[in-house]
Amino acid sequence: MNVLAEWTALVCKELGIDPERVDRDAVLDLTRDVAHGVARPAAPLTAYLLGLAQGAGTAPPRAAERLSAMAENWGQATEETLGDR
Repeated sequence: MNVLAEWTALVCKELGIDPERVDRDAVLDLTRDVAHGVARPAAPLTAYLLGLAQGAGTAPPRAAERLSAMAENWGQATEETLGDR
């Protein structure tokens, strides 16, 4: 077992989460996309917000994929927003 798998299992046990419900690769892909597309500090924040939304039952379908797409288009969205001023 690698360190990341061990850490995930330990954290899941501590938090009372079924490790089978954790899509670790999706979370890592999301944080990579946000770190590269938006800003590094936005990556853990985004993962946390996604977790809150999923825990509350308010996360939209395919939320991680949607957030990754938003991060990939961040530069364009920012230019469009700034252009509206």
